[in-house]
Amino acid sequence: MSYMWIAFLGAGAAGAMVFFLGSLGRDGLTPIKIVLAGAAITALFVSFTQGLLVIDEQGLQSVLFWLAGSVSGRSIDMLVPVLPFILGVTVVAIGMGRSINILQSGDDIAKGLGQRTVLTKLTLGIIIIILAGSSVAVAGSIGFIGLIVPHIAIHLVGTDYRWIIPYSAVLGAILLLLSDILARYVIMPLEMPIGVMTAFIGAPFFIYIARKGLAKNV
Repeated sequence: MSYMWIAFLGAGAAGAMVFFLGSLGRDGLTPIKIVLAGAAITALFVSFTQGLLVIDEQGLQSVLFWLAGSVSGRSIDMLVPVLPFILGVTVVAIGMGRSINILQSGDDIAKGLGQRTVLTKLTLGIIIIILAGSSVAVAGSIGFIGLIVPHIAIHLVGTDYRWIIPYSAVLGAILLLLSDILARYVIMPLEMPIGVMTAFIGAPFFIYIARKGLAKNV
């Protein structure tokens, strides 16, 4: 139970720092500034983690597997404390699909339509923090799912976030399950951490997206 609150605290601190850094400057909060701020904060927290592991070498082995991400040995009892948070904010996120669609048109247009853009962004930030903190508390750090799944959902249902969000939830669960199955067979009888498996899948996908984006800009 204590891990959950520590994860929430870490997610909250990181989210607040990213939001603050991404909001600096004349243009305010923009996607590119969010990405850059997120990358910087990620590097900072990774350094903190590595420093703590160096200080406490006895706990190194037990922590490394958790850092790579895994659902192995995770019982339903570990999910119960965070389940109300996950379900609650998921419902709120799905309900905000229309607001996100309006926000995608730009801050000026959104404000012209009566949307309180700062409040919307703050609410979305809190939702992301709670979902990230909950998932990390249960399964550790599992990357690339948040990169792969939304692009697949957009390809299937278009750019309407009222559909993208629920589809992403289902597709994310499917991808996690498939990664877990593959992780159990790659190096049998041992099990590879799911975070390593999703990285194998996600890295080529990230390169594909990057190349596609560069091709559009040429």
